[in-house]
Amino acid sequence: MRHCSGAGSMVPKTLSVLCAAGLLISTTFAQTNPAGPLPSAPAGSQQSPAQTIAQQAQVAAQPQPVAYQGPFHIELPHSHNPLAPYMPSTVPELNLQNSPRLYDLIRDGNLRISLQDAIALALENNLTLASFRYNFPIAQADLLRTKAGGVVNGVNNSITQTTQSGFGSSGGGGGSTASSATAGSGGIVTSTLGAGAAVPSFDPLLIFAGFVQHIATPEPNAATVGVELFKQNNIEVQSQYQQYFPLGTYLQVNYTGFRSANNSPFFAVNPELNSTFQLYLQQPLLYGFGLASNERYIHIAKRNLQTTDLAFQQQVIATVTDIENLYWDLVNAYQDVQVKTRSLEYANQTLTDDQKQLELQNIPAMQVTKDQSAVATSEGDLTIAKATLRHNELLIKNDLTRTDDPSIDEIPVIPLDLQGGPDPNESKSIADLIAEAMKNRPEVAIFRNAAEVQRQSVKDINSELLPQLYLYGSYGGTGTAGPSNPNCNPAKTDCTTTLPTDFSSMFVNTFNYSAPQYEVGVSLQINLRNRVVKADQFRAVLAYRQSQIAQEQQQKSLRFDIRDSQFALVQAQARVAATQKARDLAQNTFDIAKKEQDIGAMSRYDTLIAEEGLAVAESAFFTAQTAYEKAKADIDRATGTTLGRTGVSIDDARNGVVAQSRP
Repeated sequence: MRHCSGAGSMVPKTLSVLCAAGLLISTTFAQTNPAGPLPSAPAGSQQSPAQTIAQQAQVAAQPQPVAYQGPFHIELPHSHNPLAPYMPSTVPELNLQNSPRLYDLIRDGNLRISLQDAIALALENNLTLASFRYNFPIAQADLLRTKAGGVVNGVNNSITQTTQSGFGSSGGGGGSTASSATAGSGGIVTSTLGAGAAVPSFDPLLIFAGFVQHIATPEPNAATVGVELFKQNNIEVQSQYQQYFPLGTYLQVNYTGFRSANNSPFFAVNPELNSTFQLYLQQPLLYGFGLASNERYIHIAKRNLQTTDLAFQQQVIATVTDIENLYWDLVNAYQDVQVKTRSLEYANQTLTDDQKQLELQNIPAMQVTKDQSAVATSEGDLTIAKATLRHNELLIKNDLTRTDDPSIDEIPVIPLDLQGGPDPNESKSIADLIAEAMKNRPEVAIFRNAAEVQRQSVKDINSELLPQLYLYGSYGGTGTAGPSNPNCNPAKTDCTTTLPTDFSSMFVNTFNYSAPQYEVGVSLQINLRNRVVKADQFRAVLAYRQSQIAQEQQQKSLRFDIRDSQFALVQAQARVAATQKARDLAQNTFDIAKKEQDIGAMSRYDTLIAEEGLAVAESAFFTAQTAYEKAKADIDRATGTTLGRTGVSIDDARNGVVAQSRP
């Protein structure tokens, strides 16, 4: 806050007004930003000049980026509070702010990034990865559900290519491509519910019920109950505990307490207290027996956790590959602008020199006209090249940011890596590349998991074919008590009783084997034709055979993908060699033309034509070089070595913070 002094009679009123306005605006700005300075795009290393009051007000009105919230970490809440299972869980609000790394890379009004910087920014800010990270707690929640006996909901682990394709100066317009591997359609199989006997709920269930009842019944003959209006007051409380266990065992415990009071003199005990207890066990011996059948959803959910990890790795590979392609498209567009700029500068210089020669009447006017046409063509080429560069800048910034920031939208992007390093996959044979892919590509393990689920389903459904044979047993007890009826009529009934009078004695008698009840038995249910289950079992075997074909088809497609990527790499290498040779020849032609121009053996226009040929050759070389770098990125993807070659940590990708590369 500013400090204004000398506001007395010696200070002009104008200065007093300005001081008051400055204090008011500064106070308002401080109140709207209580957390202190927030990270913003760096404006350079030098100290910025003091801002005027109007500038401070303008800055206060603009939205400022907030501090990055740190690594992504969401897990199921655990609490010892007994009420926690009945309260809704919450998830932290979305973090849609760009990471500080983006602003750290801004120098002198330009976003200067290397390929590694682009990959790190994508891992931190790419929205596709940000959305995919929520699949991990979703899979954990699914596992918790299956531990309670619930059906597997599955996780949507489809892989999406969200980046838009850039375009180079060689032609064509920009476009967007998106592909997703849908579950079960040659892509990632997220989950299979499996087959087998119905899985019960493993969560224990506690049930309470009770009622208070009053009944008044007119009696036609008082000799029946001793009164003309028979009144009863009943109170009953029921409780039940039931639970299934993974072996298929079913446990049920019941307890009922009953109190009945009436106005009849014909009852020796009034009120009467009664309680019953029963323990019931049931064990399936054929259908629904065993851990394999009743825990199959848990096993599937655990495999879905593994599939989610593998699918995230595949999504990271797809995202990194897309970022590499966008980066090399940006490099191509950036280099093409340099070529077109040099070509325009040379055309302008040639036009200037020929205009001077025309004034001396050393050349015809037609020569200047040709030069002007060449300048106009070069200006048009440069305009297109700049538009292409601008488009590619927007594309890569779209994938390197979480949210639009006006301070980033108009900043030029300067690529620092104009050529990639050597790729070890270039020198490997097809056999070595295929072996590498079988070891590294996540899809192989994903299909293996899916095939294992199908194989286990074929085993589990055999239990469903069997008859339902249950062994059961129960044990129970009864306790009765009550005080003697003070209104009992000895002339009409025997008023003597040996029952205890209090509740505690009744409760003890319920469990002390004084009045036991027990039973052991078997139950057998046979479906004489069993056609539904038989059809399901046959279909499960067919589905398993289909999964084997899908796995073989996936491996065949993988081998084809590797061969295709290697062919593309060889073609790209050949194209680079050819265009490099053409560029060298064009450079040599231009140098010779320049020397002959200097000695008067060739006109400036001929040299200009040679320079235009050199520019075309350079653009073709840079385009071929871009295709070569993208071919290297593609063969890394095909072999599953993208993360290792680019130094990407899958843990950093899961956290959303590339700690190893943070400046």
